[in-house]
Amino acid sequence: MRENKNAALRGYKSHRFHYHKPAKAAPNRLSQQFAMQMPDVACVTDITYIRTFQGWLYLAVVLDLFSRKVIGWSMKSTLAKEIVLDAILMAVWRGKPTKPVIIHSDQGSQYSSDEWKRFCERTSYRQA
Repeated sequence: MRENKNAALRGYKSHRFHYHKPAKAAPNRLSQQFAMQMPDVACVTDITYIRTFQGWLYLAVVLDLFSRKVIGWSMKSTLAKEIVLDAILMAVWRGKPTKPVIIHSDQGSQYSSDEWKRFCERTSYRQA
C-alpha cells in the first residue's frame, strides 16, 4: 500500500456542523423580581414536553406576571423556533400592549434565534 501510495479509509464520515456566531445573552432586566404591580409590564415564557401515546408534544406558554394568567401558547410536534414565535404572537394579539413589555425566558435556542430577535424588535416586547 505504501509503494502504491494508498491509504486505508476510515468508516467515519466527517461532521458537517455549521458553526454560527454564538448568541449573546440578553440582560436580566427582572433580577428575579417576579411580582408586578400592573399588567403588561413583564411576562415569562418557557417550553415543556408532553408525552403522548403517539410521541412527544411541545408546549410553549407565555404568562403575564401581574395576573399570572396564560396570555399565549402554542403546541407543536417539533421543537422548532416557530413554537415560541406563535406563542408570543398570540400574547401580542390577545393582550394588545401599548408600551414595551419585558419577556423573561431561559434563552434557549428558540429564544435566541434571529427570527425571535427580529420579532421582539418589531413588537412591544423586549427580551430579558
